Amino acid sequence: MLQPWQTGKVVRIVDETGNTKRYWIEVPEMRSFDFEPGQFVTLDLPIHEKPARRQRSYSIASWPDGTNVFELVIVLLEGGAGTTWLFNEIKEGSELTFRGPLGKFTLPETIDRDLFFICTGTGIAPFRSMAHHILNHNIRHQNIYLIFGCRKLGDCLYGRELKELAEKMTSFQYIPTFSREVAENQNHLIRTGYVHSIYEEICRAGAAPDSLKPAYFYLCGWKNMIDEAKQRIQALGYDRKTIHQELYG
Repeated sequence: MLQPWQTGKVVRIVDETGNTKRYWIEVPEMRSFDFEPGQFVTLDLPIHEKPARRQRSYSIASWPDGTNVFELVIVLLEGGAGTTWLFNEIKEGSELTFRGPLGKFTLPETIDRDLFFICTGTGIAPFRSMAHHILNHNIRHQNIYLIFGCRKLGDCLYGRELKELAEKMTSFQYIPTFSREVAENQNHLIRTGYVHSIYEEICRAGAAPDSLKPAYFYLCGWKNMIDEAKQRIQALGYDRKTIHQELYG
């Protein structure tokens, strides 16, 4: 059964990077907007007559905090009708029609093995939500590796915040890796290249000669990254059932 459409009011907008905005949306009809970290909402935008071409889904970037406000982080896609409309038309005070929360890209009931959160771009959103939720509720967990693929330093969404979270939460490692960072900006604390070499390195380092350390893999981002990650993770010896994905684009 589909959830009903609701009206949300945009109460705050912040430019996070040159082509990324953060939107805080209040749901006036609700005292508390409840959701599970990792879920998404679907927006109905006035950009086409056909419903299927009007709808755009975005992972919730905030975490459940008992309020009726949630956050989305949205990147402007070149030629994208939905994001172009949002960036040009939506101001603080604007209303948005949405449905949600939706989706099953959520944490396991018991976090009894290492978690690998692997993402690119705004695919960071559900993992920001999950990491804060685990810390806020003191949920028992193993090691958590957030491996975030960016092009350059300026693309690193929530970078300072996640670095501070890693300092508070010793079992949480925040590992941004940059594919196009120029050599003069490199130092031994900056990882360069692509996300795949990072999780392969960690998995191999932690594995016994004849066994793999148990892990769950959560993938969120563009299709090419997810397809390659699924192949590589299975090539390491992990079962397909340990991999969970949320596709963007």
